[in-house]
Amino acid sequence: MRVSTQQFYFQSSDQFGSKQSALSDQMKYISSGKRVVTAKDDAVSYGTLAGYKNDITNIEKYKRNIDRAESHNSQQEIVFADAEVILDKIKQDMLLANNGRMSTEDLQVLADQVRNSFDQLLDIGNTKNANGNYIFSGYQIEQSPFKQQADGSVNYSGDSGINELQVAKNINVATNQTGDDVFLKVENAIGDFSADYITNTSGVAVERANVVDRGVYNSSAMPHDYTFDFDAVTGDLTVTDSGGGIVVPAAPYTAGQTITFDGIEVTLSGNPLPGDNFIISQEEEISIFETVNSAIEWMERGTVSVNQEQHQVDYSTILTQLNSAMGHITSRRVDSGIRLQVIESQKNRHLDSELVTTTSLSRIEDLDFAKAISEFEQAQLALQASQQLFTKVQGLSLFNYI
Repeated sequence: MRVSTQQFYFQSSDQFGSKQSALSDQMKYISSGKRVVTAKDDAVSYGTLAGYKNDITNIEKYKRNIDRAESHNSQQEIVFADAEVILDKIKQDMLLANNGRMSTEDLQVLADQVRNSFDQLLDIGNTKNANGNYIFSGYQIEQSPFKQQADGSVNYSGDSGINELQVAKNINVATNQTGDDVFLKVENAIGDFSADYITNTSGVAVERANVVDRGVYNSSAMPHDYTFDFDAVTGDLTVTDSGGGIVVPAAPYTAGQTITFDGIEVTLSGNPLPGDNFIISQEEEISIFETVNSAIEWMERGTVSVNQEQHQVDYSTILTQLNSAMGHITSRRVDSGIRLQVIESQKNRHLDSELVTTTSLSRIEDLDFAKAISEFEQAQLALQASQQLFTKVQGLSLFNYI
């Protein structure tokens, strides 16, 4: 068969290109350390690898979110621990203040200590994170959440926004607790109402006051303020609503009995005397700051009180509410702890998943270097052989045989 010079050069060029391409492919595999670099290397494996790489990318995203969520909740857990210590100190000062040996000057010293504790709680409420953002302001992270007013009360300027971060495919973890939930919405220790004692010569106190039938309660007269009057002569109890309507007609009262009206149940402690009266008003939640202010005010009354019976009732009410505040802060701390447990669990799962996925990816993708180098050398030899053959053949001529 005759082979023209042009055809010879064309075929040789095609062979050189093919062998050079094979050699380049082997160099590509060796330099990358990967067996599958593009889809044409192994279409099925390439698709599987894409899934594995997507999983690893998601895990990295979740790990970053976990680090942030862990940082935020850890800081809050520490802050709540500090608040627990401060509230316990206030409680101890309150217990000490009720010691009969305390003078008015001693009580003022304790009041000053509690005021200092109040300031510490306020500072805790305005805690910032490492980025300079307020942690208890909800979405208003640049807004200081708490500010004390001239009358000693505290206003909240944040909102109720809860930030969340995704730490797994179907799991989001909250990164904050709002200031109103933490410091303002403390469960009222006696139930759904607070008492304002007008005349109290017996030391009677509201022990429990709860709404037990919302339907009846919601249809009753507004506002939900009720006056309890013990007749000055007979001692019979009459309860009237805010409009003056009688909800409990005059009747003898037996110590410890439950008083029921308008879907409400009220239990008193002590045995009221004729002429005693008080008002209960709806108040399901009480601010921690309000409770601490009440403690300061109680101490600053000194040892001389016009009504010792009422003074002790106020003391018991404040102490009971302090216990409720401490329990509330502990529950907030527990919430942070639960979130941290969820975060830790997800962190461990991602580490396990990452290890399994990386191993599977490596098994498919990684190059067998010994085999790759052998194939590279074979391709290199083939190219060199083709080049040498071309050099010899292209130099042949009939003149070599004449």
